[in-house]
Amino acid sequence: MNVKEFIVCYTLDHDIVTEKLIKEIDVKKEDVEQEVIEKLERNKSINVKNGQGNYRINSSLVRYVRIVSEKILIK
Repeated sequence: MNVKEFIVCYTLDHDIVTEKLIKEIDVKKEDVEQEVIEKLERNKSINVKNGQGNYRINSSLVRYVRIVSEKILIK
């Protein structure tokens, strides 16, 4: 089954944090952006996992969210 990998970039006041999200092949970039924005609006903080570890990000500190990469992973 093929999947897509999205790299989400969160720009904070004094930091930039990225995370990888794996979604089904038919998910679009806009859907992932909307999902992330809704998650930030619903929660005071979110957990982000990446190669450097786990981060707890205060949603009010996020200034910008962008999908910086989208690629299809073939299994």
